[in-house]
Amino acid sequence: MNAFAGTHLSPPPMQVLILALQGETFALDAQQVREILDPVPVTEVPGAPPSLNGLINVRGKVVPLLDLCLKLGMHPSPPTIDTRFIVVEVPVHDAPTILGVRADRVFEMTELATEALEDAPQIGMQVSSTFVRCIGKRSGDFLVVLDLERIIDIDALSSPPVNRSLRKD
Repeated sequence: MNAFAGTHLSPPPMQVLILALQGETFALDAQQVREILDPVPVTEVPGAPPSLNGLINVRGKVVPLLDLCLKLGMHPSPPTIDTRFIVVEVPVHDAPTILGVRADRVFEMTELATEALEDAPQIGMQVSSTFVRCIGKRSGDFLVVLDLERIIDIDALSSPPVNRSLRKD
C-alpha cells in the first residue's frame, strides 16, 4: 500500500539565486547555477554582439560571458567590488551549454514556495515578459525570476561563420 495514497503533495519550492542588475533585484533558477566567481580577465571577441562581453577561462575551459543588463535592454554597469560572474548551464538546442553571466551583485540562494509564484504580467514590467519565467513573492516584495533559456538567443550570440579556406582565386 502506498503511504501517500489519498494525500495531496504540493510541488517542491523553487530554489533561486537572487542578484542585482542596475539596482533592480532579479533571480535565476538555482538548478542552472554551477558556481559564482569573482571577476576574471575577459578576452574580447571582435565582431561579437554587444551583450556577449567576451570569453572567460573557467578551470581551463573557454566560457562565453553574457552581460544580462545589455541582453535585457538596460544600460551596462561599470564593474565594482560587488560584480560577480555566475556560471550557469542552460540547454541550447537540447544540449547542455555552459555560460557565464555578469551580475552587478549576488545576494543569496533562497527558496520560493510554489504558491508564491505567479505568471508575469504582460504590461508594467521593466524587462520583456518574454524573458521572465515567473514572479515570486517574498517578504512582501516581488522577485522577477528570469528565464535564461529564453534570454539566450543562440542565433544572436553566434558570430557569423568564419571562412577558413586558404585557397586564393
